[in-house]
Amino acid sequence: MGLFERYLSVWVAACIAAGVILGNTVPTLFTAIAALEYAHVNLVVAVLIWAMIYPMMIQVDFAAIKDVGKKPKGLALTLTINWLIKPFSMALLGWLFFKILFAGWVDPQSASEYIAGMILLGVAPCTAMVFVWSQLTKGDPNYTLVQVSVNDIIMIFAFAPLTALLLGISDIQVPWETLLFSVVLYVVLPLAAGYLARRALMRKGEQTLNTFVNTLKPWSMIGLLSTIVILFGLQAETIVAKPLVIALIAIPLLIQTYGIFAIGYVAAQRLRLSHNVAAPACMIGTSNFFELAVAVAISLFGLNSGAALATVVGVLVEVPVMLSLVWFANRTRHWFPD
Repeated sequence: MGLFERYLSVWVAACIAAGVILGNTVPTLFTAIAALEYAHVNLVVAVLIWAMIYPMMIQVDFAAIKDVGKKPKGLALTLTINWLIKPFSMALLGWLFFKILFAGWVDPQSASEYIAGMILLGVAPCTAMVFVWSQLTKGDPNYTLVQVSVNDIIMIFAFAPLTALLLGISDIQVPWETLLFSVVLYVVLPLAAGYLARRALMRKGEQTLNTFVNTLKPWSMIGLLSTIVILFGLQAETIVAKPLVIALIAIPLLIQTYGIFAIGYVAAQRLRLSHNVAAPACMIGTSNFFELAVAVAISLFGLNSGAALATVVGVLVEVPVMLSLVWFANRTRHWFPD
């Protein structure tokens, strides 16, 4: 492991602190960054995510993708968690905490909005960052691509009705621009760029390809750490102004994230999946498509609503938590067959 990977938890903690400090001392910087967006997708963060996922996209071997169908268990596990378990467990935890356990601390209107925000996170499986988590756990890039692609296709058809069912709202306006733009930006374009680069590099031999990928890896870590600074910087004032509310929302989100991962990881072990399929499968089922969740929360409930705040807390919680799960997955590689 390189310097970045070996001390990743230290860098992450430093970047979280830096983001909060900078966000409160130079808020105009982050206001300018926040303004650079299209369809609720921040373009600066998009560039950094590209830096993170591009090394994995270069490793996708289109000739080997057809072999994914020979190992359907990993895909079945991801789809089961994402569409049959995760949305409903999130709704249940939201109700349990904000209607019962935290009922004395939060007014009913805010409680309902926090639950709505949590549900929106639960119904939106991750697209972009999954490639990062898969890369950090040495996941199979071909299998990960298929898992993400199938999830995206299902999300196009299932997001609106499932959201309507769990929120009890009949007229859900899906921000198609955000959904489709994100899929193109985070899957289609980097995949095409990776394919062209791989094709050119392979003409010079596999060693040339491996050398190029290794050269890009430090930039991938820099992209991840820069993203953390920006995400926490954008929400720094909220973190300082509403620490108790953020902590209350974070508790059920943490339980949901670790709980879903545990369910997936145990199931993957029972299914005897290889680690390079099991780890990404569980990461996909655990992480969220926060751009979509935030966009829908704002359109349904308003920019300053409790639902929008809950989706933002989901963003803040996800990155450090997912990195802890990456650490755990890498330390338990021996639990799975090769």
